[in-house]
Amino acid sequence: MKFEQLDRRMRIYETAHDHCVLPGLHMVARIDGRSFSHLTRVAQEFEAPYDERFRDCMVAALQRLMDCGFSVVYGYTQSDEISLLFRRDEVAFGRKLRKYLSVLAGEASASFSIALGEPAAFDCRISQLPTVRDVVDYFRWRSEDAHRNALNGHSYWLLRRQGLDDHAATVKLRGVSVADRNELLFRNGVNFNDVPAWQKRGIGAYWKQEEQHGVDPRSGSPNLSLRRYVFVDHELPMKGDYDEFVRRFVEGAPVE
Repeated sequence: MKFEQLDRRMRIYETAHDHCVLPGLHMVARIDGRSFSHLTRVAQEFEAPYDERFRDCMVAALQRLMDCGFSVVYGYTQSDEISLLFRRDEVAFGRKLRKYLSVLAGEASASFSIALGEPAAFDCRISQLPTVRDVVDYFRWRSEDAHRNALNGHSYWLLRRQGLDDHAATVKLRGVSVADRNELLFRNGVNFNDVPAWQKRGIGAYWKQEEQHGVDPRSGSPNLSLRRYVFVDHELPMKGDYDEFVRRFVEGAPVE
C-alpha cells in the first residue's frame, strides 16, 4: 500500500469523531488543575487557605493562555481553575473541540509547571453558549464560586489552626449558614470584608494598550507606538457591576 493511501486510511480513525463548535455560538473554556489538592497540601505545602506563590503561578498560566494563538478577549482565574472567553467569530483549528481541549490543557500545564518549578497538569472542557446572557451567567457563576470558596476556606482553616482535624472541622461547618460563618471569622479576628478582593472574587485578565515612546533608528527622531498587553486585574467588580463588566467583553466594547 502506498503511503498516501495508508495516510488517508489511518487519518479516518483520528477524525471519525471530530466535533466542531457551530458558528455563532460563544465558546468558554474552563481549564482545571489535576490532583491539585495533593500538589498544594503535600508536594508544595502552600500556605492555606491562600498562597500568593500559587496565585502567581495561576496568573502566569492565564497570561500564557491569553496569548498562545487563540482570540481570547477575557480570562478569569480562581482557585485552581482558569476560564477563557473567545471571540464569537474565533475560527482557529476550524473550531474543532479536540484541538482546543488538547492545546489549552497542554499550554496551561507547561506554563504553570515552568512557573512552579515542578510538573503539574490541567484538563480542559468547552462550554458552547448560545446567548450573551449565558456567557455573563457563566462568569457570574464562577465569581460566586470564588466567593463561596473564600468564605469556606477561611472558616475551615481557622478551625484547623484552632486544633481541629480535617474531619472535625468539616463536621463543625456542616449546615452552617453564610451569616454564621462570617460571624465565626469575625469573633476570631477576621473581618471577611477585609479579605483581599482577589481571594473573594478571583482575578481577571484582558487586553489593553499603552503608549511607547521610542526613537527611530534611521532618523533619530522620536516616535510613538501602541503596545498591546494583557492586563491582570486583582480588583474585579461585584454582582451586577461584574455582570456589566463581562458583558462588555462579550459585546466587544472597549474596557478602560
